[in-house]
Amino acid sequence: MEEKRKYGQLEGDVEGYGNVFVGSEDQKLHWRDCLYFTISPPHLRKPHLFPNLPPSFRETLEAYSVDLKNIVAEILRQIRKKLRMDQVIGVLPHSDFGGITILLEVNDVQGLQIKKDGLWIPIKSLPNAFIINIGGTLEILTNGTYRSIEHRVTINSLKERMSIATFCNPKMDGEIAPAPSLVTPETPAMFKRIGVVDYTKGLFMSKIGGKAHLDSMRIQNEQGKSN
Repeated sequence: MEEKRKYGQLEGDVEGYGNVFVGSEDQKLHWRDCLYFTISPPHLRKPHLFPNLPPSFRETLEAYSVDLKNIVAEILRQIRKKLRMDQVIGVLPHSDFGGITILLEVNDVQGLQIKKDGLWIPIKSLPNAFIINIGGTLEILTNGTYRSIEHRVTINSLKERMSIATFCNPKMDGEIAPAPSLVTPETPAMFKRIGVVDYTKGLFMSKIGGKAHLDSMRIQNEQGKSN
């Protein structure tokens, strides 16, 4: 525990060891330990965190980050090809593509579930394979063609579950909106345009659970119902 405290979260910051997405004292919290920090781009790394990690661990993360950036770039290339999108995704630098989470299950303890048709479905990970999750920003960018998945993790009372989640997010000075090539009279924009900073602030202020924050970005149609 003493070693973990060396990387503890500072007040008002989500990076470090602790519990992320704590917006208020009355919200429900994740039952987990989490070490969360930015790896790429390098200039966004917190000086009290990443540089102070053990050298061997830091070098492994550097190499892992490079490989994941290549994976994310290929995933987005295939999405762009499938949807015949403009090169809008390509303007996002480094690994900051937005809306994709790459999950690596470290041990054999299961617990991940996704919500489908109102039911929670257990996901059994394959050995030596990643689980790819579509996030809210990619749902906005593809105008709802690719939808984010609501998910949760159940607790194993006998053994802890360990996983590494890599979040690929948009650059903070950018904007999120449906790609222009996907907005037509037949398929109007389903989501509002919003700055990444404002979107992120709203995410941290919203309650944990569901897709409420993403739903708040939806454009209402003439009947007052969301698309």
